[in-house]
Order: sequence, then C-alpha cells, then structure tokens
Amino acid sequence: MNKLYIGNLSSSVTLADIQQLFGERKLAVGQVLLKSGYAFVDCPDENAAIRVIEALSGKVELHGKVIEVDYSVPKKQRSRKIQIRNIPPHLQWEVLDGLLAQHGTVENVEQVNTESETAVVNVTYETKEHAKTAIEKLNGHQFETYALKISYIPDQEATQVPAHRPRRGPAVRPARDHGSSPGTSASHKLLDVPLRILVPTQFVGAIIGKEGLTIKSVTQQTQSKVDIHRKENAGAAEKPITIHSSAGGCTAACQMILEIMHKEAQDTKFTEEIPLKILAHDSFVGRLIGKEGRNLKKIEQETGTKITISSLHDLTLYNPERTITVKGSVEACSKAQAEIMKKLREAYENDLAAMNQQANLIPGLNLNALGIFSSGMPVLPSTGRTRGMVGSYNPFMSQLCYPGALYSTAAVGAMAQPYTALEQEIVHLFIPTQAVGAIIGKKGQQIKQLSRFAGASIKIAPAEGPEVSERMVIITGSPEAQFKAQGRIYGKLKEENFFNPKEEVKLEANIKVPSSAAGRVIGKGGKTVNELQNITSAEVIVPRDQTPDSNDEVIVKIVGHFFASQTAQRKIREIVQQVKQQTQKPQARGPSPQRSK
Repeated sequence: MNKLYIGNLSSSVTLADIQQLFGERKLAVGQVLLKSGYAFVDCPDENAAIRVIEALSGKVELHGKVIEVDYSVPKKQRSRKIQIRNIPPHLQWEVLDGLLAQHGTVENVEQVNTESETAVVNVTYETKEHAKTAIEKLNGHQFETYALKISYIPDQEATQVPAHRPRRGPAVRPARDHGSSPGTSASHKLLDVPLRILVPTQFVGAIIGKEGLTIKSVTQQTQSKVDIHRKENAGAAEKPITIHSSAGGCTAACQMILEIMHKEAQDTKFTEEIPLKILAHDSFVGRLIGKEGRNLKKIEQETGTKITISSLHDLTLYNPERTITVKGSVEACSKAQAEIMKKLREAYENDLAAMNQQANLIPGLNLNALGIFSSGMPVLPSTGRTRGMVGSYNPFMSQLCYPGALYSTAAVGAMAQPYTALEQEIVHLFIPTQAVGAIIGKKGQQIKQLSRFAGASIKIAPAEGPEVSERMVIITGSPEAQFKAQGRIYGKLKEENFFNPKEEVKLEANIKVPSSAAGRVIGKGGKTVNELQNITSAEVIVPRDQTPDSNDEVIVKIVGHFFASQTAQRKIREIVQQVKQQTQKPQARGPSPQRSK
C-alpha cells in the first residue's frame, strides 16, 4: 500500500531529478523505478505515502509538466477499498457517513493517523461496484474550500482465493491477540480500561526524565504501561498520556505524574494552577455526571475537588473526547480520579454486556456494515495514536465507544453474517416536537438520507394537536434496519442538544403485539415484565384494559436509552415469536383423519 505511481512525467526527467524533488521537500522515500513518462516509488509507510501525494500531486511542475502522484494499485487489486483525503477536520461523522452511504453499503471506515491538517480515511465498500461509483461521484466533491481526493488502495482480498471457505455458525473464533501470552485470559483483555489524561507540553520532558529514567521508574513502581504521545500534534499546548494498568495501578501512576508536574512547576517558578485533566468519551459522561449531577457532586464533596467537563461543542472529527478537569491538591485529585474512572469502567462494562446481548438478540447482525450513528462523536483512538485519530469505527462502536477501538475487543469480529429475515417490523418512536425539523432536514434531505442508510421506511406522523410536546416517528423495516434508524435518531437528538448535556437520551418506543401474546409479555403476577425491566434497564409498560385493534394487536410501551430500548424490543419480539410458533404447531398437524365406516 506504500508504493506510488508518478505520472505525466516529461521524457527528459531523470532519476536524479526525482530524487532531488523528494530531497528538497524532505519527503522520505525508498527505491525509485523510472520508466518512460512515469515512475514508481516505494515509501516507508502509509503516512509517508500520503505526505508525498499531498505535497506533489497536481502541485509540482517538473520539466514543464505538472506531475500526478497516486497509489500504485494493480487492476486486480482495485476492488472495494478506497482512500479519501482532504476531509475538513471539523466535519461531523454524520455528514461524512451520509455522503459515503449515498453510493453504496459501507462495511468499514478507518481513519488514518496523519500529520496533515485535514483528515484521511480508508473506506471498504460491500462491492467493487459501490467503490467504483464512490470514486466517480466523490472525487473532487466540494466541502466549503476543501475538495475531496479519492484513490483506490490495494485490496489484498481481491486476489486471494481461499482454499477452504470458512464455516458459518457459532463456532467463529476471534483472532488471537498477538500481544497476549498463552496464559492471558480473554476476560482480562476485555476489561483493560486505560486512563487517558492531558498534560501541559512543557512538563512532558520532566515526566520522561533524562534518558527516560523518570517514566521508567513510574512504570516499574506502579506496574503500569505508560504511553506519552509527545510527537503528535506538534505545537499543541497539551499532550495526551495513556496509562494501562489495574485500577489501582492507573491511580498510582497518575498521582506520580501529578507530583512530577508540581515539582517541575516549583523548580521553573511556574505559577499557574495545574489541574488533572481526564479524557473520556461523551457517551460515558452522562452516567458519570448522574441524574441532576448527583454523581459528580458526590465525588466533589467526598474528595474536596472542583470538577468541570468540557462542552459538547468542542467535539470534532479530531477531538472525540470530553475533557474532565479536576482542581484540588494532588492527593484530592488522585482520589477524584479513582472515583471518576470507577464510574467510567462501570459504564464501559454495562455497554459491553449490552453489546454482547444485542448480538445474541439479532443473530448475525453485521455491526461493521451499519455505518455510524449521527452523534458526531466517533470512537476513541487506539492508545498508540494521536488524540482524535480514530481506528476503525461503526455505529455500535460509536455508541459503545471503547469495545473494538481503544480496548481491542474481539467480541465484535465474530458477528459478520448478514441478517436475512424478511419479516418487517413497525416501531413508533416518540421524539420532542421541536426536533422534527432536525430529523426531516432541509427539503426532507435528512430523513431521505436516513431512510436510505437504514433501509427502512421512516415517516413523521401528523401532530395530534397544536401544542403537543411529542411527535411520532413511524419506522418500518427489518430488525437491522430498526437498529440503524433508531440509533441514528437517538444520536441526532443528542448532537442537536434536544436533551440536557448532563442526561442520556431516553425515548418512548411503541410496538404492537398480538393480544394473545400480551399476557406472556406481562407474565404471571407481572413476573416477566419485571424481569424484562431488570435485564434491559428499560421501562416496559403493557397498558391494561386495552381494546385490541382491527388486527387483534395491543401496544407495548418501552422507555429507555438506545441499548435498553433495543434489547427490550428484541426480547419482546422473541416472546411473540415463541407464542406464534406454539399456536402454529397444532395447525400444522391439520385435522385428525376421520375413520371411514
């Protein structure tokens, strides 16, 4: 993927000319192969290749001709994978995702860690036809002053013919983590929740110490792995640090780093306050804050600290994390950090459990092909990358944030089978009246885009009165389409601030079930519905004394955040399916034959 093609070369261009061109611009390259009118050049890595393309292609004249530089991709490898460059850094994921979805089904998007001001992503489409269409339609597409630049990148799978087609079924195993030893348990890997903090750039040298001795001492004393991302984001006032360890190890390492910074501040007569800044994804922050801010207030009172959280408006493509600023003494900040990370770990573990449960409830759901929710907040970066440089993302990851991205969760990779159910489901989702415009969009573009993306019919029901506080969204589609459409709506409401930043988005969803199944949903003495509420964390209500409609169906109300609602919906559908199967069995046998006289 690091081999480049240089085209439109003058016949008079020499190898020395090309080498001089790279040298003057300090572009790292390896071997250069010059042909008549074109050349090939090897780059040490993908970032170097991107730098060469961005610096030279269409911008440099050599012997009277403007040269073109692109990836060298054999025709056999021009398949489903493309690279999109020159993406505005402030662009919301929702906009990019919607644009990609217009030209085909996207299986995966991976952001490339580059030093350029604009963003770069590698996109894998479902088919090579989709990728070809995207290149034709999106190359040169204008975003404000930015014109997208698109290239094929090698798709090794396109030229590989597997000797044995993998069997489908529950026996799919996640790939082995090359960094783990045979004795390492999988559950330990899943629960590796690192602490990420921001430190002023001027203290990074002191934290590392002469020949790295200071940071080495920290890691040895606290049994931690500490990554200081000092080379990225040149010129930034702060640098991120990622600490991998147990909860106690993270806290001990963090406290030692705070003490080092305070000592360095004294030695250099630095007079400004040095707070502790913790990075966390927004979808966890609501649960950290708690209802009416109770969790945060409790931590402040118990630790004697002052805690503030950065605004939602600071979240961009390059900055998907919220900054939690803790002010107080080193000891107080350390205690607060332990309590904050405890809440974040709980949120992660709950979401991971919800993810696994969701996968079981929608068998074969292809999470990687769903795209991304319109939260405007992609997953956290992998720990070896710049803050805001995202690994691969998908909607489930976007909502869960950590699994599969920051924590290398293997659970998701085992779910790559397409969902084939033909049955269409209808869900009535209730949204704030003032949010209708945001869902519909200008001239209906937003709702059309959402419908195409999800593969569902989405309609806004007319208002029942002039001053109603909620409007009903009617969503018709398969379970996978429901998952995509509802998730996108939840994300849009969060992004557009229709809910308080300190609270999670909770919506009411209504589904209809046969009246004959309503009793099973409730259970004897309300046992089943109570268990549903305990398992899913959603409020499930089956209004009593309902009159069945013309289809002999009654309404079940579900209120909760996205995963709670989805899990409850799937559980209830499961109960209904069981009832249907039980009632169909006697019918399938048919009437018993009469004995002839």
